[in-house]
Amino acid sequence: MFKKKKTTGVNLLELTPVRINNHEEVDGLINILIPKFKKEFMKKIIPKNKHADIRVKLDELGSATWLSIDGNKTVIEIVEELRGNFGEKIEPAIERISKFINGLYSNNLLYFKELKKELKKEKKKEK
Repeated sequence: MFKKKKTTGVNLLELTPVRINNHEEVDGLINILIPKFKKEFMKKIIPKNKHADIRVKLDELGSATWLSIDGNKTVIEIVEELRGNFGEKIEPAIERISKFINGLYSNNLLYFKELKKELKKEKKKEK
């Protein structure tokens, strides 16, 4: 279903993640909404009582991380913010949050501003 991507040769902590998908909040936890279909006409064939999105349910730390991703903070800033909120409970914070954010990136649920800029530069060079 998803084409996996990897971040190699870059320092993940210095990158700025940006959410791609919408989300909903249920009982204080986040569900990431992934459209079942990309084509608009396919969305029309979904029965009325069924959802048009797949829901990825996040736990407390995942929800807090998702909400901290605002397109302005780097990964290390997000880690420091969450350390302030959760304290010792999330240690080793850098490893846990980096792995989670890298997983979101690998599954096309977010992108990194810096990597997107480099892709645009490469495409211009190819032309």
